[in-house]
Amino acid sequence: MLPLNTSLPSPMSFFLLGIPGLEHIHVWIGIPFCSMYAVAVVGNVTILAVVRAERSLHEPMFLFLCMLSVTDLVLSTSTLPRMLCLFWLRAHDIAFDACLTQMFFIHSFTAMESGFFLAMAIDRYVAICDPLRHATILTHTRIAKMGAAVVLRGVAFFSPHPILLRQLPYCRTRIIAHTYCEFMAVVKLACVDTGPTKRYSLSVASIIGSSDGFFIAVSYALILHAVFRLPSREASLKALRTCGSHVCVILVFYSTAVFTFLTHRFGHNVAPQIHIFIANMYLLVPPFLNPIVYGIRTKKIRDHVLSSLRVKVA
Repeated sequence: MLPLNTSLPSPMSFFLLGIPGLEHIHVWIGIPFCSMYAVAVVGNVTILAVVRAERSLHEPMFLFLCMLSVTDLVLSTSTLPRMLCLFWLRAHDIAFDACLTQMFFIHSFTAMESGFFLAMAIDRYVAICDPLRHATILTHTRIAKMGAAVVLRGVAFFSPHPILLRQLPYCRTRIIAHTYCEFMAVVKLACVDTGPTKRYSLSVASIIGSSDGFFIAVSYALILHAVFRLPSREASLKALRTCGSHVCVILVFYSTAVFTFLTHRFGHNVAPQIHIFIANMYLLVPPFLNPIVYGIRTKKIRDHVLSSLRVKVA
């Protein structure tokens, strides 16, 4: 019998409910989730291996892509295996410390994902709008500094999350109506006023998301302005196709993130199934799409993979 109440300052474990109302089809939901995770792992590992092996790909675009791939691997691996255990093995219990660790990885690496999207948008802007100075502006040293800044920002802003939650007393139900340890889902279980804690989390998420989104939009607006001024129609169409696919991935990431944020802030009437499903897509779809859009659709990576396959077949 699951204890619904506890007076412990920190519970030994939480009970992940999954997707409320859809428990009877958890097994089937796990199949597409597992498929997406497999594609994400294979695709991102392939990108890392190809860029590492091919020195001609040690360019700003591909170095930022490697950073994004590592972020995607950590983000998806911190959620999907545990989620599949819940769906397929009915392993609902998660230790308190494991829950806080998962939460830190989810929120910090989501912030890093946003930061690397911005870095890649800046790279595309420089490559298209100032191609002659691209290599001198985005040197390897500057790329490393940009990557370190993105990582430090994610760690610095979201390290307080597990620290704040560890200090709260939990005397309500230990059931988390979610598929993973989301900050807002856990903080609701505390039996004290958590207003300042919630405001901190929402403020940090809104500041990072809105500032990154704004500068990404500005970068692509300037890119489009430059593209339409290119003398060659073929070059314009090629640049538009490349930028269009990038923008689609970014829109998927930010639209699901904004929906999740607004649901926490205003969407009290949104069905929990919809909220949790969108929250899962927010973590699953970008790691699944990124290697397809940035990898398979990138000619240099595609050609290197195909040539490697031909050599192995021969």
